[in-house]
This record gives sequence, structure tokens and C-alpha cells, in this order.
Amino acid sequence: MKFDYGQWMLQPGTEAIYPLTVTHVEVEAHAVTLSGYNHHVHGRGSFIDGTLITARFSSPMPNVIRVQLNHFKGRRERLPAFALDYGLHNDDAEVRCDETQVWLNAGRLAVQMPRSGEWRFAFYRDGEPLTASEPHAVGLFKQNGETYLREQLSLQVGETIYGLGERFGPFIKNGQSLDIWNHDAGTNSEYAYKNVPFYLTSQGYGVLVNHPGQVSYEVGTSHVSRVQFSTQGHSLEYYIFAGPTPKDALEQYTALSGRPPKLPDWSFGLWLSTSFTTNYNEEDILNNIDRMEELDIPISVFHFDCFWMRELTWTSFLWDERNFPDPEGLLRRIKEKGIKICLWINPYIAESSIIFDEAAQQGYLLKNKEGDTFQADFWQPGIGLVDFTNPAAREWYTGHLKRLLDMGVDSFKTDFGERIPTDVVYYDGSDPERMHNYYAYLYNQTVFDLLRREKGDGEAVVFARSGTAGSQRFPVHWGGDNTSNYPSMAETLRGGLSLCLSGFGYWSHDISGFNDTATPDLYKRWVAFGLFSSHSRLHGANSAKMPWLFDDESIEVLRFFNHLKARLMPYLLDMGREASVHGWPMLRAMLLEFPNDPTCRYLDQQYMLGSALLVAPVFHPAGRVTYYLPAGEWRNLLTGLTTKGGGWHSETHDYFSLPLWVNTERGAQWACLNF
Repeated sequence: MKFDYGQWMLQPGTEAIYPLTVTHVEVEAHAVTLSGYNHHVHGRGSFIDGTLITARFSSPMPNVIRVQLNHFKGRRERLPAFALDYGLHNDDAEVRCDETQVWLNAGRLAVQMPRSGEWRFAFYRDGEPLTASEPHAVGLFKQNGETYLREQLSLQVGETIYGLGERFGPFIKNGQSLDIWNHDAGTNSEYAYKNVPFYLTSQGYGVLVNHPGQVSYEVGTSHVSRVQFSTQGHSLEYYIFAGPTPKDALEQYTALSGRPPKLPDWSFGLWLSTSFTTNYNEEDILNNIDRMEELDIPISVFHFDCFWMRELTWTSFLWDERNFPDPEGLLRRIKEKGIKICLWINPYIAESSIIFDEAAQQGYLLKNKEGDTFQADFWQPGIGLVDFTNPAAREWYTGHLKRLLDMGVDSFKTDFGERIPTDVVYYDGSDPERMHNYYAYLYNQTVFDLLRREKGDGEAVVFARSGTAGSQRFPVHWGGDNTSNYPSMAETLRGGLSLCLSGFGYWSHDISGFNDTATPDLYKRWVAFGLFSSHSRLHGANSAKMPWLFDDESIEVLRFFNHLKARLMPYLLDMGREASVHGWPMLRAMLLEFPNDPTCRYLDQQYMLGSALLVAPVFHPAGRVTYYLPAGEWRNLLTGLTTKGGGWHSETHDYFSLPLWVNTERGAQWACLNF
């Protein structure tokens, strides 16, 4: 959201108030509060009819500083709030003062502010300037009848910004205006399913805005040398994570917001889906599973998409008896093959569902402002939305899921959760604007916690589409409704790289595209990319993704890369443990592992899978690919060839190959990568 119109003016219809003069600094044992007045003080008369804005600085843990900006501090707290560890206190944080300055030191990170004079404050790491809130950076604005509080943090020359959730556009966020607001909009626009108000910079620090609703960012746009963020209301809170590397900042951020748990080994294998609107029944499913087995393409999970339930009833949690007359027997026959079962669900209850009346009468669905059940005609006629702030509604919802688990189901695909209205009333009184994004957190938490209770720690896994800050606690997340073409394959990777720089440890996508049907060429290229993701799933909209539907060579290519991933499993499980212990993603942008290599800042068509394995998918039908090897010694995973890095490579690859390089300097523990 833009408030300024260049350097000297404001946007039409905008009013601004800035803290200009420091009037008071309150020092506590481990915190400091800075008070700023919107007048320059020339005498007693200057203290009439003014506005006061305060900034409180504290430290929840070493190398992290919390900033709380407030106007009208008596306003009540709005719910929900991110599930951060608010009980953390850094007792080693130290306040020191001299005649002109006050410092809060929190390990390697410190914030400095004046004791009087012009309002500003600056952050330092190891004594060196990191970023600053300069004069006129903090402001209170009125625009279109609403009030907003804004902050701007300075950028150093050449500094680049990453993250902010799943973003399918340019990988580097400089020059972009972005709103943290979940949308069900596919993968080809600025809209995203998973919005996270956290960014990383090439200087190795991170910033989280602690607001679960809409946060508007201007990344080097409204002011080209600043990152601006603003929220509606009279308060704004953010955290700075010192780093000093992006991996360090991610570790610090996920220590506060939560880390992904360890996932079951079977989840890393190949997932095969019915796809969405394809025709399928019990016989079709068993035939497809048998044929995959005959072709020596093992699958770990079979997924039933929407039409396991009868049309127009989603969600009813009842099998469509026309196609599945004996669901328990079907599940048993699949599981006897060593294959796990995943079922599609969503948080919407259509009015044709057999359970709608009960849900509405018991108050388990969101209500409109008149007190009636909120209903809408999207996705299914007359849907209501489960109110996950109501404990009874959560118990009711998970009761239906438990019945399916008792049948033999192992996992759920928790689809949707983005189109959450703001003109509704929640059971616990939550603010609808703050709940729009946070709804996805509660939805997936409800399902994941049930799986953990019923299956045990280390066995719970969902396949989720929507999310926000902290949703990494409930993996896995996939990239949504992509399309069967090379540009969409590339935008899928960009979305994954951005998401995984926002605290998410695991990631997947629909191999060969959800919408439309891939050419055999694209299918084979995407299979190689998909099997070198943490989680691999064959799924589509109106076409199934079994390899024999493309060409004979597709069968061989899928078999080859599926076996290759299986041989890499010890390494992948190790990287999964790093995700749960440190918060480092399995899909790693190059800058995460090579932060001191300037070239790696800009790379979004290749990645590191874990710490040691470089992957460069092929995005061209002729098999051409250009990629960069950072300095060091590298060994080709497929050929055994070794080379020195530090330059660009252009190659042509057949369907059984792509650039796969192991960094041999990453330690002997990766000897399993010797092929």
C-alpha cells in the first residue's frame, strides 16, 4: 500500500503523522521504550494537540530484537495472534546509555536510539550498520477512512529481498508491491495460497511482521532504498533476526515460530493420485496400482481425490457407494501391497452434504453478522465453513476423520482454506481480517494434531495447500494449481524457493502440471524435477498422470528417477532431520548454501536439495540447460565426473539426465551419494 507520492507529497486522500522528536526514553532491565512526538518542540506551547507514538524494544532470545510500535496503547488486543513463543526472554540482553544514545544489546544484534532530538533508530550486527528506521519511516496514516501504521527499514546498496511466502513471480522481491493475503488463484500471478509476513535479505538477516492478517509490503518501490510494511490499525510489531547468514536467520525465526516435525520415511516416496475429475472406481484404481507394480515403479502413497465422495456433497466424509461399494476392503487390498492411503478433504460443508444440518444447528459453521450460518455458492452450492475457533466444531470435524482413519486411511490432503470471508462472526470473537490467513493455520493444525494423536509422533503428514507463518509445523505443503507448460514449471520452482525461504521445511508440486495435459516431452522433464523434490506426487485436474498415458519412454524415465530417489533416501532423510532440528528447508535456494557468492543471489532455475546436492531442472524441449556451479569441488551424481566450480555451464541432456552435482567438500557423511 502506497502512502507517499514520491519524496515530497502524499497519495491523494492521504493524511500522515510522523514521530519527529524524541520526548522520553524509558529504560528497563532488558528493554527500552522510545517515545516520539509529532511536533518539533520550541517551547511549552509545542506540547499542545500532538500525537505520541512509542517504540518498545526487547529481546526474546539472543540475536533477536522485538519492536512494538504503538499509537493509543489502551486499545484491546485483537485475536488471533501467531503461535509464537511469547514467553521467551533473553536475560542476557543489556541496556547501556551514554549522554546522547541508548543501546539494547542482544548478542550480535543491537539497536541504537537517541536520548533526545530527532526520532530514528538503527540496528547493528557485530558493531556494523545493518538496517535502520530513519526519519519519517514510521508513520500513522489515514487513507480511505482507515488508519494504518507504517514502518520502513533501510536497504544497503545492492541488498536483495526474498521470501514473503509462496511467490510465483520474480524470485527477488525488490521492486514489488505485495500483500500478505491468501488467495485461491493458481500459480501464474502475484497472488499466492501461502502468504508469510517474513523476509530474508542478502545481508543475512530476517524480518517478521507479527500480524496474521493483511500486511502490505512495498519492497524498494514506494521508497527505493527501503522495505516498507504496514498494517491497518494503531499498532505494528516486528522482529529482526540477526543471522549473520540466511541459514542462521531461518534457524532463529523457526525457533520462535515453530519448526516442521520429523516426517515418516514413507512420505518421501512416490505419491500416485486418481487426479481430480478423471473417471475412476475401485477397479480402475487397483488396475493402475497393479500396473505400476508390474512396471517396477513402486509407489508409497495412493491418493483419492475429491470424487471418493459423491458430487455436490463435499465435504460429507462418506464414500460414494456407486464407485466404492466396499471401501474398507479396497483400502485393505491397497495396504496389503505396502502402500499408504491419502484422502482429499476440505473445510467447506455443502448444504447437500448429509452433515450440513447438524453442523449448522450446532453452531459448527461460521455465521454472518445477522447470526445466520454464512453460506456461499462457490466450489459447491451453499457451502458453509467450519469454525475452527470452536472447540466443539474441531472435535466434530476430527470425529469424522477418525472414522476414516479407523478404516485404514493414513493421511489427508487438506485442500482449500484460502477463500475465507471477512464479513463473518467467529465463535471465539476473532477479528475476521486477522483470521483470513490464519484460518489455514487452524484448519491444518486440527487435522495434523489428530493424525499425530492417532498415528503417533513421526507418522503424521498432511498434503496442504494454504498456510501462513507457523504453518510449517503441519507439513507437507504443495504448490497449488500449476499448468502443463515450461513457464509454469519454472514458476512452480520460484514459488517453492520463496516458500522455503519463509520457514517451510518440505515442499511438493503436481508433477507435469495440474491444469491441462503435458506433452510427453514436458512430462519426462518434470518427472526428473519432481523426483528431486522432498515430496513427489503425480496429480492432475482432468487427466491422470500415469506414465503409460504419455509414451513408452515416460515409463522408463519415471522408473529411472523413482529408483534414483530411493537410492538417495538416506541422504534425504538426513536433510529432513535438519529441517526439523534447525528449520532449514530441504529445497534450498543457492544463496542459502553459498551466501558469500554474489552470483547465487539471483539464481532461481536451480537449487540445492539439502546441503550437498545441486539440481538444475531442464526447462527447454531441446534439453538445453545453463546453470552455475559455485566455487569448490563437484562430482556429477550420474557420471562420476569431477570438476572445479566457480563458473557457468551450458549443456544438452536427454530425458534420463539433468545437471546433478554433489559438493564433495560437504563432508564424508554424504558418501551415500557416490553413484
